[in-house]
Amino acid sequence: MTTDGPNGTPRLRCLVTGASGYIGGRLVPELLAAGHQVLCLARSPDKLRDHPWAGEVETVRGDVTDADSVAAAMRDVDVAYYLVHALGSGSGFEDTDRRAARVFAEQARAAGVSRIVYLGGLTPANVPERELSPHLRSRAEVGRIFLDSPVPAAVLRAAVVIGSGSASFEMLRYLTERLPVMVTPSWVHTRTQPIGVRDVLRYLVGCATLPDDVDRAFDIGGPDVLTYREMMCRYAAVAGLPRRLIVPVPVLTPSLSSHWVGLVTPVPASLARPLTESLRHEVVCREHDIARYVPDLPGRPLSFDDALRLALRRVREAQVATRWSSAALPGAPSDPLPTDPDWAGGSLYKDERERTVEAPRESLWKVIEGIGGDNGWYSFPLAWAVRGWLDRFVGGVGLRRGRRDAERLRVGDSLDFWRVEEIEPGHLLRLRAEMRLPGLAWLEMRAETDDKGGTHYRQRALFHPRGLLGHTYWWAVSPFHAVVFGGMARNITQAAARRSSATGDRIREPHHERSVRQ
Repeated sequence: MTTDGPNGTPRLRCLVTGASGYIGGRLVPELLAAGHQVLCLARSPDKLRDHPWAGEVETVRGDVTDADSVAAAMRDVDVAYYLVHALGSGSGFEDTDRRAARVFAEQARAAGVSRIVYLGGLTPANVPERELSPHLRSRAEVGRIFLDSPVPAAVLRAAVVIGSGSASFEMLRYLTERLPVMVTPSWVHTRTQPIGVRDVLRYLVGCATLPDDVDRAFDIGGPDVLTYREMMCRYAAVAGLPRRLIVPVPVLTPSLSSHWVGLVTPVPASLARPLTESLRHEVVCREHDIARYVPDLPGRPLSFDDALRLALRRVREAQVATRWSSAALPGAPSDPLPTDPDWAGGSLYKDERERTVEAPRESLWKVIEGIGGDNGWYSFPLAWAVRGWLDRFVGGVGLRRGRRDAERLRVGDSLDFWRVEEIEPGHLLRLRAEMRLPGLAWLEMRAETDDKGGTHYRQRALFHPRGLLGHTYWWAVSPFHAVVFGGMARNITQAAARRSSATGDRIREPHHERSVRQ
């Protein structure tokens, strides 16, 4: 603990895990605003470097399942926030969650940390734990591990979190906006107690300064208790949509309904399933004791309608700080990186395109950085749409994740079924594929200036096959590359030229193209 922060509050050193995720990415600036020091533990620290707060925090590389890296991060820490989970990493995610929580608790004790703060899920009353969804059961077990630890813990339990970019909000938003008539599962009649993300963050920050003798769980929720059907109707009213017709169908199982949600919304079935399974039982706060330590302000917690209005305003103003897709998908590829010339990962197939552009580099870069989402991929839209549908059919994310921001990208952003792996503003955008593939794939786009001041566009698609299926996949799709990747290079450079003409910038010499496959 260091000198006092604003309003005489202690200035604490806080460790935040999950800072690349939805809640963690929003908690960091709130802790900084409260006067605390922040240290982020991340598997890929580069994903945090483009956040507005990156220069104000310390970042260390590590993983919550690795005791050594957690121990190093815990040194001199006062409060440790645990905002990670292994959801979606396969059938063994509960074991992973359990092991990571134990490592975190043990290292917090060894380092003399004063408090652990954990955001878990609100569990239903009078329902045996064995009957809970695996998602809720694991969240409850993690909270219990922290409460059983010698380190004082604050376990916050929330149901549906409403905020721009949250998975629950996106699911609600797209279901309501896209389906004026809905055939829905029976869980639309289950009562729940949603909470605005602003209140979740306020409680998380407040937990840093709880009295030392507070070691317990707190239910947190907004003032409204609603069924999911009522939430959809309220959303339609707040968004100015016509009244929705909702017809529940009891035969839709959680598995079927998760695929239904995955079909209609950007939320993939792998994430929709735990969300829908959590709605099988009523989840309503049984107490509001948190207010004794983090007092409610006038108009807070936010009502459901107010939380919706704020979220919708953020979406419409393109001011979404983090999204549910901010965190990388479990099992998404990491290493090896496609670096040249010393890449040493075995076979690496390439499709390379190069064009001279009739526009300054700045105009070309604006087109490159604006790719994806509503702007599309500048080539054969049907082919991209089919690839997205196929990916969703096999349980992937498809193209519906879109973009966090319509114009700007940062490392770690999801971009349809890609992830921004590297960005050098004005020069390089490298995307890593997160669609289901028999191998690892990247797409690079570069804006360059030659010795004579001309602008060049360079594009590379790279694929590192996994086994015979991976090699077969590459050669099966190679005949379409001239249309997909060639068309992309041509249309991106033409879009840059049109942009240049519209803004009155200097036009370059006619372009040419070269294609190389290895």
